[in-house]
Amino acid sequence: MTRRSATAIALCLAATAHADDYYLYFLGGQSNMDGYGQVSELPDDLTGEVDGARIFLGQITPDAQPVNGLGVWAPLTPGFGGGARTDGTAVTLGDRFGPELTFARRLRELRPNEKIAIIKYAKGGSSLDVRQSGWGTWDPHDARADGINQYDHALAAIDTATKVTDIDGDGTPDTLIPAGIVWMQGETDATTEATASDYRDNLAEMAELLRAALRKDDLPFIIGRISDSHSGNPDGPPVWEFGEIVRAAQQQVAESDPHAAIVTATDDYGYSDRAHYDTNGYIDLGRAFAEAANALRTDG
Repeated sequence: MTRRSATAIALCLAATAHADDYYLYFLGGQSNMDGYGQVSELPDDLTGEVDGARIFLGQITPDAQPVNGLGVWAPLTPGFGGGARTDGTAVTLGDRFGPELTFARRLRELRPNEKIAIIKYAKGGSSLDVRQSGWGTWDPHDARADGINQYDHALAAIDTATKVTDIDGDGTPDTLIPAGIVWMQGETDATTEATASDYRDNLAEMAELLRAALRKDDLPFIIGRISDSHSGNPDGPPVWEFGEIVRAAQQQVAESDPHAAIVTATDDYGYSDRAHYDTNGYIDLGRAFAEAANALRTDG
C-alpha cells in the first residue's frame, strides 16, 4: 500500500448507525498529539478506564521502513502517550498520556449514548513537508527513493484498525462510523520560512486525504493551533522561528473549510519542556478538541 492508494483501502465503515456502533475519530500529528502529560499527575477522576471508549494505537515507524499497520484495539486508559508501544497483539502502556484521554471522556459526557473509537498515530517531530523530514514527514508528494513516510504508516494503521470487526472483543460485530479528525502538528514546519510558507496548502491537502481515507468528504477536521514556550522566557526568542506563519495558516484553513475548526486554548498552556505542554495542558486540550468536534457534527 502506498500513499497514492488512500482511496483504494477497503474500510469496514458505515455512514449510518446500527446496533453496535462506535463513532470513529482519527487523532494524528506530532509530539503534542503523541502526548507528554504525566500519568502520575492525573487527578483521581481521570485515572481509570474510559467507559465506552476503545483506542487503536498505531505503532510508530520511521520513514523508509516497510508499512506494517501494527496495532490492536484496547480499552482507553491513561498511558497511551509518549513511550506507549504495541507489537500488534498487545499494548505496553507508558507513563505519559495525550489528548485522547480527556477527548474521549468529554465526548462521552456530551454524547452519552455514543461509544467512542479512536485511531491514534502521531510521530514526534514529523512535518508536512519533505524538505523538513529529519524526524519523519507526512508529505504525500515525497519522491525520495525509499518512497514510504508517516502518511503511509498512518494509512496502514487505519487499514488494520478498520478491518477488525469486533473492536471490543465481546463476540458481537461492531460498526465504525467516521465522526472526525483531530490534528495537532506544525511546530517542525515552523522551523524554516519555506516550509512555514507552504503550510496552509499542505494542511488543507492533508485534511482532504484523511477524509478520503475515512470515506467521508465532510468529516469534521479539528486543528490544534501551535504555540511557543519561548524556552520559559516570555521575552526570549521563539522556539519556532516562523511559528506565526504556521499559526496564521492554521487559522486560514479553519476559516476556509466549512467542516473545520481550530482550537486556540494552547496559547494559555504551561510547558513541561521547551516543546511540550504540561499535564494540565493535555487535560484541557483533549476537552477542547472534543467540544470543537462535537460542535461540528451534523449527524445529530
